[in-house]
Amino acid sequence: MITISVKVEFSGGLELLFSNQRSHTVTIPSTDPATSKPTNLQNLIFHLRDNLLKERVGLFVENDTVRPGILVLVNDTDWELEGEGDYVLKDGDEIVFISTLHGG
Repeated sequence: MITISVKVEFSGGLELLFSNQRSHTVTIPSTDPATSKPTNLQNLIFHLRDNLLKERVGLFVENDTVRPGILVLVNDTDWELEGEGDYVLKDGDEIVFISTLHGG
């Protein structure tokens, strides 16, 4: 199985959901085993949910994507400009999840 490695960072409080660790290196298959299509950002979100998320899933994932209020950057570019969840991951990509929601 061919894999890719991506750097994932969490901030704005999201790191609290991921063992209070801001930065992770994630290795995942380069193709989705269920569809044989190249692994995309949505696959990564599911992988993070199923393997790294330690608590309160609803604060990270909603309706098969990230919850509203979470900014996602792909190599320092807003994911909306990269195709959002359809963005095909490449080895060495840097994905940043930033919560814009803060308690008061």
